[in-house]
Amino acid sequence: QVQLVESGGGLVQAGGSLRLSCAASGTIFQINDMRWYRQPLGKERELVAGITSGGSTNYADFVKGRFTISRENARNTVSLQMNSLEAEDTAVYYCNADVRSRSYFAVRNYWGQGTQVTVSS
Repeated sequence: QVQLVESGGGLVQAGGSLRLSCAASGTIFQINDMRWYRQPLGKERELVAGITSGGSTNYADFVKGRFTISRENARNTVSLQMNSLEAEDTAVYYCNADVRSRSYFAVRNYWGQGTQVTVSS
């Protein structure tokens, strides 16, 4: 089994910064793409940013220029640096990853439990 555990959420004023981290643990042979999603209260979950194992990144238009996704393959971690935060960024943020537990296993998709980010205006 694989677990994803997020940390770093909290309350911040508009214009401030937060850094989210996600650590994958368990039986891991290979981690392919890693992503951050968010779900504002009463709304659907949406993709924020993604990063491949080679470091290629993609971002939702609403965070371009403000958020930066990064990863450390050796530590099985992915981070999201969030700058210039806005009230609209308030949401539960989820880590997501495509993981192969054994070389002969299929890739499975895993989710973390989520971490709350609240931006006060």
